Amino acid sequence: VLFRSMISYKPLFVTLAKKSMTKSDLRTALHMSPGTIAKMAKHQYISLENIDKICLYLDCKVEDVIEVIDRKSVV
Repeated sequence: VLFRSMISYKPLFVTLAKKSMTKSDLRTALHMSPGTIAKMAKHQYISLENIDKICLYLDCKVEDVIEVIDRKSVV
């Protein structure tokens, strides 16, 4: 049995808006590659190291950055 899940960065985009920041501001501040930002926009996986950097920089919790959605069992 495999588990399929999808990561959503919607909480991050909400957190950025609350702090009057853009994805570009975040990328510049954390020296992230444009590819990493593109992956987040497409709700693709990024490294846990990048998620940690985001949390530290924004002084927030992981759940303020990502959420797991559409978790279904696939046989």
